[in-house]
Amino acid sequence: MDRRSVIKNAGLAGVLATGIAPAVHAQAAVRWRLASSFPKSLPTIFGSAEKFSETVKALSGGKFEVSVHAAGEIVPAFGVVDAIQDNTIEMAQTAPYYFTGKDSIFAFGCAVPFGLTARHMDAWMEHGNGRKLMDEFYAKYNIVSMSSGNTGTQMGGWYRKEIKTVADLKGLKMRMGGGLFGESMAKLGVVAQNMPAGEVYQALEKGTLDATEFVGPFDDERLGFNKVAPFYHYPGWWEGGAELEFFINKKAFDALSPENKAIVRAAGAVAARDMTAKYDAQNPLALKRLVASGTKLIAFPKAVMDAGFKTAMEVFAEHEAKSPEFKKIHQDMRAFQRDQILWSRFSEWRYDSYITSAKI
Repeated sequence: MDRRSVIKNAGLAGVLATGIAPAVHAQAAVRWRLASSFPKSLPTIFGSAEKFSETVKALSGGKFEVSVHAAGEIVPAFGVVDAIQDNTIEMAQTAPYYFTGKDSIFAFGCAVPFGLTARHMDAWMEHGNGRKLMDEFYAKYNIVSMSSGNTGTQMGGWYRKEIKTVADLKGLKMRMGGGLFGESMAKLGVVAQNMPAGEVYQALEKGTLDATEFVGPFDDERLGFNKVAPFYHYPGWWEGGAELEFFINKKAFDALSPENKAIVRAAGAVAARDMTAKYDAQNPLALKRLVASGTKLIAFPKAVMDAGFKTAMEVFAEHEAKSPEFKKIHQDMRAFQRDQILWSRFSEWRYDSYITSAKI
């Protein structure tokens, strides 16, 4: 049986398991550099970039290699878009909403307040208009995008003092990932701070920050936030399903052979699925450890959620009034979300509401 027949019959999993690579031997070797916005200490997010690199190498038989660099190794955590735009690197792994300072539309590539869940985001991006609309926008920055995984619905963050009322948010110095969430919280009196994950613990310890949100139990435990802020609120209404992205230099991607383009897309799909599955597997175990060590797990009061919803909708309306492109993408996302909510009422949510109350 020849190589192409084996690949056709075995599929991607078989290719990776057997070590058989596509017929790329006639092609010149390709070497890319991938800069992540995250530290190596996060095996979930940073691990997705490593999984991508490993898969590209396996599928190409070593002819295509991607070296992976943590935040700060070759460019700063928040410098990856500039580095792609000026052709310094071929690829990045990041959270798009880190770059809303350039344009608020970046947020739709990651998460917006009261936005899509992980499954809904995946559906909008891959089978709705999401990826098409975002890549049209990213083209201004020399970027082609792919998912590198989704965190799922995030936690509401760590606080030095419990949040009991909306008034408790006033004057709160809080690290948040960026984007429209910061603007929404500012309307509630929160002083937003955007900083790389690796710098947050010290800021909390020194009192430079009163609170921080990051992802969820597995990552938060590794970053040690429970040691300096005991109140762990939920849910993170600003990140119903945060999409991490691979940003690819469009010129570099266009220069690839069709076979190597297919390898990049296949490797991205493997890495994205691995990240999301890893979060779902690790978060419940980490949450149990955190609670056992003294973390105070507390739901946001409904009044706080309602206030957040009100200010978020005001922020969306303000941006829509200023930017037709923002309005087009936001309205497309919401129309998709309404259909997803309708279906979920009869499927996931109905099932979840029952099974969470049953004794297993």
